[in-house]
Amino acid sequence: MSTSASPHTSILHLPHRPFVFRRPRLSRLRCFASLAPASSGASPANDDHLIQMLCAHGRLAQATALLQGLPAPTQRTYESLLLAAARARDTALAAAVHRRLEADPVFRSDPFLSTRLIEAYAALSALPAARQVFDEAPVKNIFVWNAMLKALALADHGEEALTCLADMGRLGVPVDSYSYAHGLKACIAASASHLPASARVREMHAHAIRRGYGLHTHVATTLIDCYAKLGIVSYAERVFTSMPDRNLVSWSAMIGCYAKNERPGDAIQIFQEMMASDADLVPNSITIVSVLHACAGVNALGQGKVLHAYILRRGFDLLVSVLNALMAMYMKCGCLETGRYIFNWIGRRRNVVSWNSLISGYGMHGFGRESLQVFEEMIEEGISPNIITFVSVLGACSHVGLVEQGKKLFESMVEYNVTPRAEHYACMVDLLGRAGRLDEAVELIQSMRIQPSPQVWGSLLGACRIHGHVEYAEMACSHLFDLEPRNAGNYVLLADIYARAKLQNQVDVLKELLEEHALEKVPGCSWIEVKKKLYSFVSVDNKNPQVEELQALIGEFVTQMKNEGYVPDTRSVLYDIEEEEKERILLGHSEKLAVAFGLIKTGSGEAIRITKNLRLCEDCHSVTKFISKFTDREIVVRDVNRFHHFRNGVCSCRDYW
Repeated sequence: MSTSASPHTSILHLPHRPFVFRRPRLSRLRCFASLAPASSGASPANDDHLIQMLCAHGRLAQATALLQGLPAPTQRTYESLLLAAARARDTALAAAVHRRLEADPVFRSDPFLSTRLIEAYAALSALPAARQVFDEAPVKNIFVWNAMLKALALADHGEEALTCLADMGRLGVPVDSYSYAHGLKACIAASASHLPASARVREMHAHAIRRGYGLHTHVATTLIDCYAKLGIVSYAERVFTSMPDRNLVSWSAMIGCYAKNERPGDAIQIFQEMMASDADLVPNSITIVSVLHACAGVNALGQGKVLHAYILRRGFDLLVSVLNALMAMYMKCGCLETGRYIFNWIGRRRNVVSWNSLISGYGMHGFGRESLQVFEEMIEEGISPNIITFVSVLGACSHVGLVEQGKKLFESMVEYNVTPRAEHYACMVDLLGRAGRLDEAVELIQSMRIQPSPQVWGSLLGACRIHGHVEYAEMACSHLFDLEPRNAGNYVLLADIYARAKLQNQVDVLKELLEEHALEKVPGCSWIEVKKKLYSFVSVDNKNPQVEELQALIGEFVTQMKNEGYVPDTRSVLYDIEEEEKERILLGHSEKLAVAFGLIKTGSGEAIRITKNLRLCEDCHSVTKFISKFTDREIVVRDVNRFHHFRNGVCSCRDYW
């Protein structure tokens, strides 16, 4: 089994602009400081101007007082008041302006102000009021329709939004790019599952193409975002590559698409392409958060540090969302102390996402008790845990076998008004199963008030692999084969369990089923960053000089290990071949090749950091422990479940993973 390495260039120098200090306009500040609620003797034109300026500076009480005495507000004054009401979350002000408009003989039929009023109510989550404005609007142009369409889509009233769009077609209202963009978002909101959402999005995509809007930047960007949410990355790529013009939002949408769909290497690469394509494209906070998630996904610590410096230069460290992503990046790259430092630095600005990241970070690294302690601190701080909090803390308990603590946490969820979902049951099944309490895990599944998800049965199957329980494995797969008929991993995992139980006939049956249904197992892939360049290794059935060199180096370590009593664990190789050939296949596992590459390309004493997309196999675990001792190197491997810190022949997981 061989592997190909594909380097990605490092992040380019990120541009920054010098901070320019501007003195406040003292005359304007003095004017507002002395302004009275109503300006006696002032002309209506001056009052209109004052209201607009007060709105711009957030002094809404004075603006409202002036409005009451103004005989005929201008269109711009109404607009300023509505925009200010939306910004300040002031529903009362929006309603007051609405009432004034209804009594205004000049502007009550103005579609521009109807549009602004609908937008204000939508921003204030006052959808019934927005509907009222739309229904009573004497003139409904495309902008009024689009405002209502957007309000419905953003409020997740997808079906109503699609009905609204259909009414536009029925009444002959010409749609534009914004109509399609809002309609696409409605397709996602209207569908309870991905299947109907996918069909609706593709149907609207085709309609937009027929009307000539398919390549419009606004529509294409929304399409990329929709396909990203649906997990249809290939469609998003086609839309992106066909776009004649791309702006920062378009690039960010494609970066986010890769980051959200487990293709972090591609997210980093396209970010680099964006930086090289146009010097005027300056990443914003949304772009930075997506790239940080991508860096975390492949352990690209060097490139994450470059982004950290850029965040400080651009002042993005004032945004909690960016700091949360930065903290998560460091923790997922193995730098737990740095992540904790950023958490402490956020201070009183910490939100539930900040706490969840810290709880999850400790859990991934095998510090279950520390994770529980952070959870308790969070409660003491008055932060209410959410769905993600309990997934993180239950996962932390599972990694270190804290069964009783996990059971108490699971039972306490109702106290925090959090209803257990499938992912929480999956954590509990994993917790019980890893600890060998398979009977309890099965009883929990049978007692579930909701339908067990593939994740729940998958947790049971994974536990059966650890403990070699054939009967429960067959039970889990009887459900998984119905729920996920195209998931080859379930067939392979069951075959592995059969192989360990010496049930070769059943192994052969499963292999035939895989071939019959043309199912292919997800190949093992490992990533390593060296000098800010990202390299990937995938196990494939061919050879090349690079791979043979890496295999030879691993082979030397294996030979020395055999002299000390090591026996290769070939149980994961399901082929019916000679033992010697199985051992050769083990040498081609992607994580072993990444370790060998790291030893060759990094300096003495430098930590080797690797990420793998699957669970670390037993043989790779044993070999990596030996290499860490023999070479006196720290090797950090993050697999799909957790972190493994190898030092001096010992792993931080204590062989419990």
